[in-house]
Amino acid sequence: MIPDLNLLVALDVLLAEGSVARAAKRLRLSPSAMSRTLSRLRESTGDALLVRAGRGLVPTPRALALREQVGAVVQEAEAMLRPVAGVDLSRLDRTFTLRAREGFVENFGAKLVAVVRAQAPGVRLRFLTKTDKDSAPLRDGSVDLETGVVERTIGPEVRAQSLFEDGYVGVVRSCHPLSAGPVSAEAYGAGVHVHVVLQGSEKAQIDDWLAPAGVTRAIVSEVSGFSAALALARASDLIATVPERHTAALRVGMATFSLPVDLPRFTVSLLWHPRMDGDPAHQWLRGLVRKVCAAR
Repeated sequence: MIPDLNLLVALDVLLAEGSVARAAKRLRLSPSAMSRTLSRLRESTGDALLVRAGRGLVPTPRALALREQVGAVVQEAEAMLRPVAGVDLSRLDRTFTLRAREGFVENFGAKLVAVVRAQAPGVRLRFLTKTDKDSAPLRDGSVDLETGVVERTIGPEVRAQSLFEDGYVGVVRSCHPLSAGPVSAEAYGAGVHVHVVLQGSEKAQIDDWLAPAGVTRAIVSEVSGFSAALALARASDLIATVPERHTAALRVGMATFSLPVDLPRFTVSLLWHPRMDGDPAHQWLRGLVRKVCAAR
């Protein structure tokens, strides 16, 4: 039989008050209900606990032995159930795991580590490369936070908050023929392209968006990430079409141009599991990620 842990609270109050009437008043119960609770306690412990002596009640030796132990258990339970007011960042010792597409660490990682260390020296950040849209790592706790575009494949229970808006740009090596100035639809379509196919993501729609404008890319290479696409473009005449903000650090030393066709923009969000909503340390880290990503 599962014990009724509410009896521990009643026992703690009875032993502290030494009176059924006073214990009933403190617990906002009727005297008869408190008497029934005492009867249940006696049955559970196999001891009288409180016996009459004159006009009052006195504890038995078993009750005296239990008093300190029961009080400590009740106080610990109350502390566990009390809302957490905050977190002492100077004493926080914890490792947080963040999962993101490549480009996130290169663009935001150093700043995030710096502000985390300034506020909570005992906190460690573990970055993982995001290769799929599976929400299981958030659910099982192996990942604390993720960044990504909210798609149908993300679990419905996952929390999401916008970090920044992004859009596609064209990128070529610094001495590429298209690096000199504005790029027309004809020039963009006449070039040779490297196409990024992100593993675990929904189908890229870049070519579907270009088609109504009569632009068709000649794709001669496919890669699984932005850094690989930019590495190929940096060392060849290939054109890479990549997200602007997400690849800023990866594009240093290269020529970036606006696409001749307006492609839909998208929102990169911060993702986490709802069980972490009320965790003060998690709330603090979420706020820092949003602040770092919002800064230009």
